[in-house]
Amino acid sequence: MHYTLLRVTSAGIVLREYHVRRLELGESGAAAEAFARFGDAAEPGVWAVWVGGPERIRTERRAGSRLRDGIATRLACSPIADKRGTIPKPPPPCVYDAVRSDGVATLLTSADGAEIYEACSAAVLGWDGERVVCVPGDRPRVWSTAEAAVREHLPVTEAPIPVRATMPILLVNAVKGTCRMDAPGRDAFPVDVRAGLDHLFESLFRFTLARAKIERR
Repeated sequence: MHYTLLRVTSAGIVLREYHVRRLELGESGAAAEAFARFGDAAEPGVWAVWVGGPERIRTERRAGSRLRDGIATRLACSPIADKRGTIPKPPPPCVYDAVRSDGVATLLTSADGAEIYEACSAAVLGWDGERVVCVPGDRPRVWSTAEAAVREHLPVTEAPIPVRATMPILLVNAVKGTCRMDAPGRDAFPVDVRAGLDHLFESLFRFTLARAKIERR
């Protein structure tokens, strides 16, 4: 079973290609075509998508993101701190439920509390004054569509994001885009860099199946 949470706009599915990767749909086959038809017909908003086999796709409308600008933060040890590298996004219910709370973004750390790996519902990016900072690839976290897009389209630096530091940090996911946190003691994430990230996410969609056929005529 593969799972993702995505946002549909009038232009299509935001970060569509990355959701295709997360769902392991490939470029052809019954499930890929079903997903394309969903993108063609879905009303704008937030949707959960499950793929349970070569032809089985289930979709469900969701209210929106749990994130909001200025959201409070707290720290907790990552529920997958003993793993290495990324894992597929787990469908609910899952181990991340225990570290989620309404109105709070939980920053998930290494077992020793020294590094931030991700947040309970988003990837975490830093800023070193010149480039966006992504956590090292071997750190345990959910494979993020938004982080993958940043890595592939922007110059980034891979480095640990320390818990006790002034480095600016930002939350990113496919539904909210970017999200500014209330992170006491940290410098503000640059407004222009954040705007560039939002623009990147909004630009990364593919035409839906019907529109692509029209464009090829």
